[in-house]
Amino acid sequence: MKALQIAATGMSAQQMRVDVVSNNLANMSTTGYNPRRADFADLHYQQLARPGSISASDGSMLPTGVQVGLGVRPAAISVILGQGPLEQTNGDLDVAIDGNGYIEVQMPSGVTGYTRDGALKRSADGLIVTSDGFPVAPGITVPSDASGLTISPTGEVWADFSDRVEPELLGQLTLSAFPNEKGLEAVGSNLFLESPASGAPLSAVPGEEGIGTLRQGYLEGSSVDAVREVTELIKAQRGYELNAKVITAADQMLGATTQVR
Repeated sequence: MKALQIAATGMSAQQMRVDVVSNNLANMSTTGYNPRRADFADLHYQQLARPGSISASDGSMLPTGVQVGLGVRPAAISVILGQGPLEQTNGDLDVAIDGNGYIEVQMPSGVTGYTRDGALKRSADGLIVTSDGFPVAPGITVPSDASGLTISPTGEVWADFSDRVEPELLGQLTLSAFPNEKGLEAVGSNLFLESPASGAPLSAVPGEEGIGTLRQGYLEGSSVDAVREVTELIKAQRGYELNAKVITAADQMLGATTQVR
């Protein structure tokens, strides 16, 4: 009886759906997080009678045929792209990306990572780094005697000094955009890597080439919609229960078959 295997694929699919929803809810407070969505597709079909097959000697054809589906499979877990709310922090190294783009980060392996988490920090050497200590590209060092920092919407980093009137330009932050942001490879810690599906990055000054601008003193919040996620969780739970009932019904039918005398 194929119903047992078909319902098992349905339960597995709903379990994955719950996993995705739970990850979204767990990241409701993660800076710059975009929720994920599980997409599914039907499995291949057993062709008992193909549509268009000849059914009689006079050449009559089957209009629909007999095709038995064999269940469901995961097709993709895609990112629901969207701008999260901008939350004011007043931190001089907190920057939110207003629009499209990612901050470039130099990973310890030498690979360039990308993030929308603008909660930047200053290392012991004055280098601007992420919360994990990875340098932000291009490397910008803040002098130890700087009394304040100003980051313009176009990414210019200026340092103020108590003994000077004019601020000093320390460097220029750039942002990167991708032809297919959903194709980026998530590696955790709010970091993404370029992949063949994402395409090559386009690096530019914020505000140019269709890339967003920076807002100092703000952080981008998570774009997770709690009401939507709870609704998806309930739907997944009901789907799981219905597939479990199918297995119970199929088992009872098999039991009735074995009891036939």
